[in-house]
Amino acid sequence: MPSVCPSPPMILVPSPCPSLPAKFDFNRRRFRRILPALGARRRGTILSASGQEVDAFTESSGYLFELSTSEADSLTEYNVSKIASIYRNRPLILIRRVAQVGATLGKWFALRYLDSVNERSEEMFEVRAAELRKILIQLGPAYIKIAQAISSRADLIPPSYLDELSQLQDRIAPFSNEVAFSTIEQELGLPINELFSEISPEPIAAASLGQVYKARLRRTGQVVAVKVQRPGVQAAISLDILILRFLAGVVRRAGKFNTNLQAVVDEWASSLFREMDYQKEAKNGLKFRQLYGGLQDVLVPEMYVEQTTRKVLIMQWVEGQKLSEVKDLYLVEVGVYCSFNQLLEYGFYHADPHPGNLLRTYDGKLAYIDFGMMGEFKQELRDGFIEACLHLINRDFDALAKDFVTLGLLPPTADKDAVTKALTGVFQNAVAKGVRNISFGDLLGNLGTTMYKFKFQIPSYFSLVIRSLAVLEGIAISFNPDYKVLGSTYPWIARKVLTDSSPKLQSSLQALLYKDGVFRIDRLESLITESLRARTEKSLVINQMEDNDSRMAVKQVLSFTLTEKGAFVREILLQEVAKGLDALGLATLDSITSSAAASIPFASTFSFSSMTEEDINNLRILQRLLLLLSGVQKNESSNTLPPDLQQEVLRLPTNLAGKLISRVAARTLRRIIL
Repeated sequence: MPSVCPSPPMILVPSPCPSLPAKFDFNRRRFRRILPALGARRRGTILSASGQEVDAFTESSGYLFELSTSEADSLTEYNVSKIASIYRNRPLILIRRVAQVGATLGKWFALRYLDSVNERSEEMFEVRAAELRKILIQLGPAYIKIAQAISSRADLIPPSYLDELSQLQDRIAPFSNEVAFSTIEQELGLPINELFSEISPEPIAAASLGQVYKARLRRTGQVVAVKVQRPGVQAAISLDILILRFLAGVVRRAGKFNTNLQAVVDEWASSLFREMDYQKEAKNGLKFRQLYGGLQDVLVPEMYVEQTTRKVLIMQWVEGQKLSEVKDLYLVEVGVYCSFNQLLEYGFYHADPHPGNLLRTYDGKLAYIDFGMMGEFKQELRDGFIEACLHLINRDFDALAKDFVTLGLLPPTADKDAVTKALTGVFQNAVAKGVRNISFGDLLGNLGTTMYKFKFQIPSYFSLVIRSLAVLEGIAISFNPDYKVLGSTYPWIARKVLTDSSPKLQSSLQALLYKDGVFRIDRLESLITESLRARTEKSLVINQMEDNDSRMAVKQVLSFTLTEKGAFVREILLQEVAKGLDALGLATLDSITSSAAASIPFASTFSFSSMTEEDINNLRILQRLLLLLSGVQKNESSNTLPPDLQQEVLRLPTNLAGKLISRVAARTLRRIIL
């Protein structure tokens, strides 16, 4: 485990009271160091911590900030028409930005090309990676955000680039402390020394949109993180989005894509603008804490909403290491479970879970610390996503094609037979490896050609959902190349399908387990087996690969079917047992009839069998169910069922008898009538 550096000490800010408590005398020298700085700030001097007047972003792209107060204030919400109207009146800024971006990136790509021509690519790899990081910092938040999206994919990015781009998560050159402290005072309406008794002399972390200080609230003494927004980000991001949106339209027309690429940019831009409003972030944090803060080993910091403004956020301080820097597979599984809850239970999910936003606390919990970019996943889309996973795992590619229509990936008019054939070719080999070996990244990569051929649409919500899952897999792959996020998520999907009371999912389960009226017990066994891997207890996750006691697993399943959540599955099992007993009765009757006929002369030439192919299949299913039950009985220990489940067991014979009588009566009437 890598060593962890302690947080920098905080400077003590003098109290507004005339006299200071005796305990402050110990740090009086530190007071003398900060007081001139505070005075200089009040005189309007802007100096960064390093002594430079401005940071690299402001130095290279500061001309983007030249908006009037009314124009800047109008950019608090994403509105492409408003952004276009502002820069329509400022064509020189637009032209200058296009020239800057084109020249800067063009020069870098030209150098990469020359390296390859001169056979120096390997030699210059690290140099070009460092240059790219510096270029992205100069270009500003929009480009940094794009780089952050791919910096967590260790399986896609060369190590040198990965190391450099990872620094963009929280190690960007900070802007001036003086500007930051001035923003805090202006936004909160009080001097620094009235707000905090201590504050770190330098930012603890600096990212694309802002930087964070560690402080202690003077009023309560609580240690908090103070996030201050980087000046000029709205103007810079607005113009860059306008340019990217135009390019997306050009690419769509040139490539004849069916996907509305501008809508994808709009979705990303909307989430980015929401991220720049710290009041919305604080409310997101409160909701996230309410929904997921109670999950085992998940920590969601407290938000100080009343002391938060659009440009300054105050929240509980969290100590820890980046999840990507510690090899903690258990916390990755906790993250998978939390993501499952976000995407498929409540639909309110963290859309920016890059390594800088996921920490392992010193007491072993997974902490989420940034709630600016969140997404909403509607119920019908959540159900569609679950069904798509079920159909993919069970190789039902015809149903998967229909799921893609539900999810908005395919238009209703698409040739589903052709799509089914294509999906079979794309996914057949990947799925053949088993659910635990399916790579999320491989699935997306294999799907690319088919998406282009059939003009798949990429709904605006889809990019954020996929990114959320892909980033988590990327973090895990960084220290476990064999990790598969879909393999870890599927057990929770299986459990949800088996236990959810939603009519939609129950209908999906029914369709999955029956084909042409025939019960597919192997699919039920597969679902049950996978659902039992859905564990969050640390000891169980660690020892999961060693737990191969199938009898105990079946016992757990049968116990589950006795609970209220297992009622739907219990009804299916009782129905199948009733069918089997009915078939057993027919087989017994046939046996007796055959024995009697054998004693009658010349009767042996006639067949008296009344069993159909369906009855024979029902008898086979009953045999498999009885084998499962006998396996549990042999493995029975001294543990007994809880009283409520014992009562349910006592009711089973009555329920089973009712179903059996109904089936026998229906069959008898059918044979009489027909």
